[in-house]
This record gives sequence, C-alpha cells and structure tokens, in this order.
Amino acid sequence: MSKGLMETTSKFLSYVLRHEPQAIGLELDSEGWGEIDALIAGAASEGRPLTRELIEQVVRDNDKKRFTLSADGQRIRAAQGHSNKAVQLQLQERQPPAVLYHGTATRFMDSIHQQGLVPGSRHHVHLSHDPDTARSVGQRYGQVVVLQIDTQAMQARGCKFYQAENGVWLTDQVPASCITEV
Repeated sequence: MSKGLMETTSKFLSYVLRHEPQAIGLELDSEGWGEIDALIAGAASEGRPLTRELIEQVVRDNDKKRFTLSADGQRIRAAQGHSNKAVQLQLQERQPPAVLYHGTATRFMDSIHQQGLVPGSRHHVHLSHDPDTARSVGQRYGQVVVLQIDTQAMQARGCKFYQAENGVWLTDQVPASCITEV
C-alpha cells in the first residue's frame, strides 16, 4: 500500500480514536476500545473506505505505535493522546527516568514559563525519553524548542508518571520550575 494512503489512514484513525469517534458514529468504551467492524462501517458511511487489512497494516507499521489491536483482533484503540472525555485509560503509575523531554514551539514559551506544561484539550502532557523524539514532535508546531523535564523534582512534589503502550510518558502537568530549555 502506498505511503500516502498509510499516512492519511493513520491521521484519520488518530482523529476518530483520540478525539471524535462520534464523527462516524463509533462508540468507544472507557478504555478507548472500538469495534473494528463498526469503525469500518462508520468510515464507509462518511465516504472513507477502510479495510481490516489496511487498519492492521497501519497498526503494525506505524513508527510511533499510535494504535493497539485487542488480543482477539476485533477492537482497536489509540495508545494515548485522547481528548474525548468518555475515554479514561487506566494506566499504571511507573517510575520514569531522571530526565524526560518535551518538544514544543518557541511561540508557546511565554505561557510555559508562566504555567508550566498543561495538557490543553488532552488528558495528559506527553513526554519523550530522548531529545530527538521531542524535537521531532515540536517541529510540527513551528520553530522548535526542546525542554528538559526534571522528573525527580516533580516526584518530590507528588507528581505521578504513566507510560502508554507505545512508550510515551504521560503526566498531568509539569511545573515551570521543573523545566529547562535544552
């Protein structure tokens, strides 16, 4: 399958599974799982042909591992990044490395200096284990700046960390005092 088809399908799945399942009449459970057959039918009703083969290939080949198939292969969900309030992933608290990273655009730095990192419309702030990944994420938003996050200082303040199935680190917010520009 073409790279373009894979990319547009991945973006569509991100939109539907993270943010707007109702746009195609898809119901997600509280853990974000949706039936693949319902996803295919809902997409078709909106003029977007999907096949099980295409969905499975996107899940398998997505370099960011954004999606997960259930053990029985009948359901799919986004690994993280939800803004849908009905989805509340039950993540286990994890011990993060001493330092994590966040990529953003320079235009957001005034706000970050004031209030730290906040999740915005998402459930969590997303953090990376390495600066290169953070830089790649930040480039999507403009002139990039990579922020180093002191997780030990955050934990001393009672902040908790979780890790999504795809390795992305999640936390509720990052205080400005725990952020250093790289």
